[in-house]
Amino acid sequence: MTVVAAVLVALAALLHGYIFVMESLWWRRPQIWRRFGLRSQQDAETTASMAYNQGFYNLFLGVGAALGLLLFLTGHETAGRTLVLFATGSMALAATVLLTTGVRYARAAATQGTLPLLGFLLFLFV
Repeated sequence: MTVVAAVLVALAALLHGYIFVMESLWWRRPQIWRRFGLRSQQDAETTASMAYNQGFYNLFLGVGAALGLLLFLTGHETAGRTLVLFATGSMALAATVLLTTGVRYARAAATQGTLPLLGFLLFLFV
């Protein structure tokens, strides 16, 4: 079960790293801002600073999950588990908040929240 939990947490960390890249580095690209439901380049320009900031939140959560996993797997189990649970719990809760903003965000919330939620639940038992 430890291997499955570790893989889920690693995938959640990678996903949040990718979200950082989309929001903070690639936001002004039409294929990216359309993915986030924006309708024009002007909308992307208007929201670019917000997306940039939000992307870093995702990066920090991903780094936290990865660092926690690294600590856990290198013998620092209490510190690692604590950091993994905090980071994945925050990811899952952020997905829940996204879901509360409207049904049209259900797919995005599921994408962002499923891996961390499963990783969180499994890490409770390893």
